[in-house]
Parts: sequence; C-alpha cells; structure tokens
Amino acid sequence: MTNKKWIQASFALIVMTLSLSVSAAESATERLNSFVKNVVTFKAKFSQTVVDDRGQVLEEAQGFFILERPGKFRWDYKLPYPQHIVADGQRIWFYDVDLEQVTVKSQLDALADTPATLLSGRTKPEDKYLLTDIPSDDGLAWVELIPKDIDSNFQTVTLAFDQHGLNQMIMKDSFDQQTRLVFSQTSENSELMADAFIFTPPSGVDVVGDTGL
Repeated sequence: MTNKKWIQASFALIVMTLSLSVSAAESATERLNSFVKNVVTFKAKFSQTVVDDRGQVLEEAQGFFILERPGKFRWDYKLPYPQHIVADGQRIWFYDVDLEQVTVKSQLDALADTPATLLSGRTKPEDKYLLTDIPSDDGLAWVELIPKDIDSNFQTVTLAFDQHGLNQMIMKDSFDQQTRLVFSQTSENSELMADAFIFTPPSGVDVVGDTGL
C-alpha cells in the first residue's frame, strides 16, 4: 500500500471510530427522543415472543412492520398464521385471514392506552412516561418507560437501540405478561408505497365495526 493510500485508509478508520464513539456516547433516552423527532418512516422485519408471568412462552410470531409518523402503521404477521393490523390515521383494521374476518375500530379509542402511539404518535415520550436509562453490557442502549397514568394497562415499556437504530421493544402488562419484539433489517426514512396504509376488506369476509368512521 502506498503512503498516500495508507494515510487515506487511516483517516477513514479514524472518522469511523469517532462516529461510532459519538453514537455509543448517546444515551438510550437521547436515542429515543431522536427517533421520535427525526424518524418519519420506519420499516423492519420482526419476531415476537409473548411469555406469561412464569416465563412460559405463550406465543411466537414473525412478520413485517412499517410505520409513518404521525399515526400510521401496519403489522403484517406471516407466521404462525397470516394476520394484518393496519392503522390509517383514523381507523385501525384487524384482519384475521384464517377466520375470514375484519374488525375495524376508531384508532383513537383502540390505542388510547397502549404503547402503539409511543413510536407513531406526536406526543413526546416524557409527556406520558417516566424515562430511565438502564445499564447494560449487551452492546445495546436500553431505556425503560413507566406510564405516568397509574391506571395504564401496561407496567413498563422498554426499548433497546443498536448502531442501526431501534432494535427491541418489550411491553409488560398489568398481568405481568411480557411481549418482546425484536427488529431486524431496519430502514429509517425510506420511501413507502402510496397505498401502504390503505386497507380494503377482501370480498366475502365478515366486517365487524363501523367502516365509515
């Protein structure tokens, strides 16, 4: 390697190291606030595990998640059976493919007391949660959120960030049931399809609820 190329390679390595150091120096709370402030669209593959208060696995699932702030998201479950949850900003649609049934509800009512609005809504996390950074040696930056509303159905929401962004989300409900979401192949602020959050019930399925909200 020539001296000039060696200098260029060394400089690139220094810049990369400095960038990683800056990223690592950010607290999980800062990473969360940055996500809410700067991320308009987000998409990822996810794996979901639900365990009961004794740690027994109740459910495992996989699928694809996309988000557009404010107020739009969709969960497309592929395994163990197909299911779709689509929030279009006004309504939230639940489509169980095997049951051939669609349930539609007011998004405001359905998500009023859920962590779903944490990533997709306009509200700052500290407005509804007490935030605490959690020390960890797993290479992830963890922050725990405790709802300020004592009547919330959730005890805690815990988020983890890696060098690419949001990595995990863990929700513990009032019955000590825990849902863990692990995100992979994440992408922030990429262009989404224009009809990503438009849901039209398939012909022949039962529709429960008010589609004219």
